[in-house]
Amino acid sequence: MPNALSARDTQSFTARARALDGDTVAADFRLLGVDAFERRQLCERNGSCWECGKAAQDLAARTLRDSDATISLTASSSYDRPVATVSVNGRDLGELLIRAGLAVPQPQYLKIDQPRAVRYSRAFADAQRERAGALSGRWIEPARWRRGDRLSCER
Repeated sequence: MPNALSARDTQSFTARARALDGDTVAADFRLLGVDAFERRQLCERNGSCWECGKAAQDLAARTLRDSDATISLTASSSYDRPVATVSVNGRDLGELLIRAGLAVPQPQYLKIDQPRAVRYSRAFADAQRERAGALSGRWIEPARWRRGDRLSCER
Protein backbone atom coordinates (compact mmCIF):
# COMPACT_ATOMS: atom_id res chain seq x y z
CA MET A 1 0.00 0.00 0.00
CA PRO A 2 1.34 3.51 -0.82
CA ASN A 3 2.54 5.74 2.00
CA ALA A 4 -0.54 7.33 3.56
CA LEU A 5 -0.61 10.50 5.63
CA SER A 6 -3.02 10.98 8.46
CA ALA A 7 -5.27 14.03 8.33
CA ARG A 8 -3.14 15.79 10.96
CA ASP A 9 0.05 15.24 8.89
CA THR A 10 -1.24 17.01 5.80
CA GLN A 11 -0.56 20.63 4.98
CA SER A 12 -2.35 22.76 2.48
CA PHE A 13 -0.95 25.61 0.45
CA THR A 14 -1.94 27.57 -2.60
CA ALA A 15 0.17 27.05 -5.72
CA ARG A 16 -0.12 27.35 -9.44
CA ALA A 17 -0.48 23.76 -10.65
CA ARG A 18 -0.73 21.91 -13.94
CA ALA A 19 -1.79 18.42 -14.93
CA LEU A 20 0.98 16.18 -16.21
CA ASP A 21 -1.59 13.48 -16.88
CA GLY A 22 -4.96 12.51 -15.45
CA ASP A 23 -3.71 11.58 -12.01
CA THR A 24 -0.47 13.56 -11.69
CA VAL A 25 -0.35 17.24 -10.78
CA ALA A 26 2.78 19.40 -10.59
CA ALA A 27 3.02 22.62 -8.58
CA ASP A 28 5.53 25.44 -9.03
CA PHE A 29 7.66 26.82 -6.18
CA ARG A 30 10.18 29.64 -6.08
CA LEU A 31 13.45 28.87 -4.31
CA LEU A 32 14.03 30.97 -1.20
CA GLY A 33 16.89 33.45 -1.55
CA VAL A 34 17.95 32.32 -5.02
CA ASP A 35 17.58 33.96 -8.44
CA ALA A 36 18.70 31.59 -11.19
CA PHE A 37 19.32 32.66 -14.75
CA GLU A 38 16.09 32.54 -16.77
CA ARG A 39 15.51 29.67 -19.20
CA ARG A 40 15.99 31.87 -22.30
CA GLN A 41 18.73 34.05 -20.79
CA LEU A 42 22.12 34.14 -22.46
CA CYS A 43 25.50 34.94 -20.93
CA GLU A 44 28.76 35.80 -22.69
CA ARG A 45 32.00 33.86 -22.53
CA ASN A 46 35.01 34.31 -24.81
CA GLY A 47 33.05 36.76 -26.96
CA SER A 48 30.15 34.36 -27.63
CA CYS A 49 26.72 33.96 -26.13
CA TRP A 50 25.87 30.70 -24.40
CA GLU A 51 22.64 29.44 -22.82
CA CYS A 52 23.32 30.02 -19.11
CA GLY A 53 19.58 29.95 -18.34
CA LYS A 54 19.16 26.59 -20.02
CA ALA A 55 22.22 25.35 -18.11
CA ALA A 56 20.56 26.40 -14.82
CA GLN A 57 17.35 24.61 -15.78
CA ASP A 58 19.27 21.50 -16.85
CA LEU A 59 21.25 21.35 -13.58
CA ALA A 60 18.05 21.64 -11.52
CA ALA A 61 16.34 18.98 -13.68
CA ARG A 62 19.28 16.54 -13.42
CA THR A 63 19.48 17.05 -9.66
CA LEU A 64 15.76 16.41 -9.19
CA ARG A 65 15.44 13.60 -11.74
CA ASP A 66 16.73 10.58 -9.85
CA SER A 67 16.01 11.37 -6.20
CA ASP A 68 13.18 12.49 -4.00
CA ALA A 69 13.25 16.15 -3.08
CA THR A 70 12.42 17.54 0.34
CA ILE A 71 10.42 20.73 -0.10
CA SER A 72 10.05 23.04 2.89
CA LEU A 73 7.59 25.86 2.40
CA THR A 74 8.18 29.34 3.79
CA ALA A 75 5.46 31.83 4.67
CA SER A 76 5.98 34.19 1.75
CA SER A 77 5.12 34.04 -1.93
CA SER A 78 6.71 35.42 -5.06
CA TYR A 79 5.31 35.68 -8.58
CA ASP A 80 2.10 34.03 -7.33
CA ARG A 81 4.07 30.93 -6.30
CA PRO A 82 4.88 29.61 -2.85
CA VAL A 83 8.49 30.06 -1.78
CA ALA A 84 10.35 26.99 -0.57
CA THR A 85 13.71 25.48 0.11
CA VAL A 86 14.45 22.28 -1.76
CA SER A 87 17.01 19.66 -0.83
CA VAL A 88 17.94 16.49 -2.68
CA ASN A 89 19.95 13.84 -0.86
CA GLY A 90 20.70 16.41 1.83
CA ARG A 91 22.03 18.98 -0.66
CA ASP A 92 20.38 22.39 -0.93
CA LEU A 93 19.30 22.94 -4.54
CA GLY A 94 19.66 26.73 -4.27
CA GLU A 95 23.20 26.45 -2.93
CA LEU A 96 24.07 23.96 -5.69
CA LEU A 97 22.88 26.39 -8.39
CA ILE A 98 24.78 29.30 -6.83
CA ARG A 99 27.98 27.25 -6.43
CA ALA A 100 27.73 26.23 -10.11
CA GLY A 101 27.60 29.90 -11.14
CA LEU A 102 24.06 29.53 -12.49
CA ALA A 103 22.21 31.59 -9.87
CA VAL A 104 22.82 34.54 -7.59
CA PRO A 105 21.90 34.75 -3.92
CA GLN A 106 19.16 37.11 -2.79
CA PRO A 107 20.20 37.86 0.80
CA GLN A 108 17.37 40.35 1.29
CA TYR A 109 14.97 37.36 1.33
CA LEU A 110 17.07 35.28 3.70
CA LYS A 111 16.67 37.37 6.84
CA ILE A 112 14.47 34.56 8.19
CA ASP A 113 17.27 32.03 7.65
CA GLN A 114 20.66 33.55 8.53
CA PRO A 115 22.65 30.27 8.32
CA ARG A 116 21.38 29.77 4.75
CA ALA A 117 22.29 33.39 3.92
CA VAL A 118 25.87 32.72 5.06
CA ARG A 119 26.09 29.46 3.07
CA TYR A 120 24.73 31.14 -0.07
CA SER A 121 27.15 34.04 0.28
CA ARG A 122 30.10 31.66 0.63
CA ALA A 123 28.91 29.56 -2.31
CA PHE A 124 28.70 32.70 -4.49
CA ALA A 125 32.18 33.84 -3.42
CA ASP A 126 33.54 30.37 -4.26
CA ALA A 127 31.81 30.43 -7.66
CA GLN A 128 33.26 33.88 -8.40
CA ARG A 129 36.77 32.79 -7.40
CA GLU A 130 36.48 29.61 -9.52
CA ARG A 131 34.83 31.52 -12.38
CA ALA A 132 32.09 28.88 -12.44
CA GLY A 133 29.26 28.94 -14.96
CA ALA A 134 28.16 32.43 -15.97
CA LEU A 135 30.75 33.95 -13.64
CA SER A 136 33.42 33.02 -16.18
CA GLY A 137 32.33 35.90 -18.40
CA ARG A 138 29.74 38.65 -18.73
CA TRP A 139 26.22 38.24 -17.42
CA ILE A 140 23.21 40.26 -16.33
CA GLU A 141 21.46 39.64 -13.02
CA PRO A 142 18.27 37.67 -13.72
CA ALA A 143 16.04 40.40 -12.23
CA ARG A 144 17.51 42.99 -14.62
CA TRP A 145 17.22 40.54 -17.53
CA ARG A 146 13.50 40.05 -16.76
CA ARG A 147 13.12 43.86 -16.96
CA GLY A 148 14.59 43.84 -20.49
CA ASP A 149 18.34 44.42 -20.02
CA ARG A 150 20.39 42.37 -22.49
CA LEU A 151 24.02 41.73 -23.32
CA SER A 152 25.18 42.98 -26.71
CA CYS A 153 25.56 39.38 -27.93
CA GLU A 154 21.81 38.80 -27.28
CA ARG A 155 20.68 41.59 -29.59
